[in-house]
Amino acid sequence: MSKYVLQRLLLLIPMWVAVGVVSFFVVHATPGDPAAAFLGQEAQFESKEAIYRRLGLDKPLYVQLTNWIVGAAHGDLGQSFFLGRSVSDALLERLPVTLSLTSLALPLAAAIGVPLGIMAALRPNSWTDGVTTSVALFGLSVPEFVTGMLLIFFFAVGLRWLPVGGYQPLTQGVIPWLQHLVLPAASLGLLQAGLIARITRASMLQVLDSDYIRTARAKGLRERVVLLKHALRNAIISVVTVLGLAFTILMSGAFITETLFQLPGVGNLAVSAVLRRDYPVVQGELLLISTIVLLVNILVDVAYSYLNPTITFS
Repeated sequence: MSKYVLQRLLLLIPMWVAVGVVSFFVVHATPGDPAAAFLGQEAQFESKEAIYRRLGLDKPLYVQLTNWIVGAAHGDLGQSFFLGRSVSDALLERLPVTLSLTSLALPLAAAIGVPLGIMAALRPNSWTDGVTTSVALFGLSVPEFVTGMLLIFFFAVGLRWLPVGGYQPLTQGVIPWLQHLVLPAASLGLLQAGLIARITRASMLQVLDSDYIRTARAKGLRERVVLLKHALRNAIISVVTVLGLAFTILMSGAFITETLFQLPGVGNLAVSAVLRRDYPVVQGELLLISTIVLLVNILVDVAYSYLNPTITFS
């Protein structure tokens, strides 16, 4: 197992290079001008040229790319055009907010999706299955910003139970931290709960139709034991897979949710960086998100071997 994990970690190196190259050219191909964000659209050509020289944008693209890759290899993601600080510091400052949001949204999605999927699988083609499927499809169809605005309207504006937006770090107390993250986490988690419910239902239906489940029931085992120890344990592989996928989707969905709820996270930073054409920040964001996604995929693969000892990696 350790050899497999080491190989997967080594594969991150070419992936980092690929992501860096692609993100560099995509960002620079995006319409817009950082100098115009500094000086305005009516700025003189000489003033823009001075900005280009100051930011290093007057150099050929291949020189800029080479300098950025060499710097990233040494842990230096460059300097932000507008923040007046290094990209690494800006990302590390905001990353805890995004991870806090995701760490609340994913368990919420699992706590809703897995039981709904099991209930639907136990009574296929019944009204319970129909309601669960409809709720899941509704959750998958509604954009997260619509869910977020509805939650704000009912719980923040109408009932005044929770704040509309903003963020309180965990160091200020668990209760304020939770109060500011409940609504955005629910906005993200409710959407993924539908996906988790659908996958759980399909996996449980396949397992419940197996011979060993019928044998377990014929032996007189309690239904709870059959479901939890035999059925869910064998269906959990697919559920873990979709949880890894949901984490990836949650990280990408955080861009919209953080902007809607004014959370100072990585997603909010990315949106402002794209609008201002802050190339180093956008490139650093893409590199960071891709790294987290790849690491989560490795953790999911490792979890397979613990959940099912018959799975081995060569």
